[in-house]
Amino acid sequence: MVSTVPEKARYEIKFVAYEQEIHRLLHWVKMHPVGFISPYPDRQINNVYFDSHDYKAFSENLSGSSERRKVRYRWYSDKQDPNHMRIDKGVLEVKCKRNYFGWKQHYIISNQPDTGNSNWREIRDNMLEELSDNGKRILRNNPHPVLINQYDRKYFVTNDNVIRLTVDRNQNVWDQRYKPQPNYNHRANLCKTLVVEIKFDRADQEYASQLIQGIPLRTSRNSKYMVGVNTISQISHIW
Repeated sequence: MVSTVPEKARYEIKFVAYEQEIHRLLHWVKMHPVGFISPYPDRQINNVYFDSHDYKAFSENLSGSSERRKVRYRWYSDKQDPNHMRIDKGVLEVKCKRNYFGWKQHYIISNQPDTGNSNWREIRDNMLEELSDNGKRILRNNPHPVLINQYDRKYFVTNDNVIRLTVDRNQNVWDQRYKPQPNYNHRANLCKTLVVEIKFDRADQEYASQLIQGIPLRTSRNSKYMVGVNTISQISHIW
């Protein structure tokens, strides 16, 4: 675990609400005096969350540890593609967190790990072929695919490019535990929520504090991984 916060780390503040609040939130964004703009088109995001066999990442988050990390593989997809759920080329990420600071380590995967009906061992092996030594160590220490989640993301940034805001909705989860091959078909019953995340550099904390005044949502500690695990299984069943 990293003991010091790197300079590239950013503050992260999350807000969570039911999905029916989306119109009220987008109205707040549109009318905000800082003039939010959309730097990217909306995207569908997919993640495989990997953990150790004793669920170390889950335990760190459950206990509220001030230092924690999660390992996930992320790729983007097109809903119009009939194979949009298949694990595609993307990035293995280590998402590190210390208190309100967050940062990531990235390891790019240039080829599709699931080449068609691949099992999880083959998918991991395909990733390992492209990873650096450090990336290999991370995946080998977290070899257990726990879940796949998917959601739609909207991107916003202030006109001065200082504060970034994302809005995630249409979240879905697929249980991967004890599955020899990826489960793309049997979706878990997940409560539909809206997750807003605001990110900014540590020097802009006061600016961000003023900016979020009046946002029609409440701040909340939220982890899509934790929500996903609690959705697919009772906590006592994963040990």
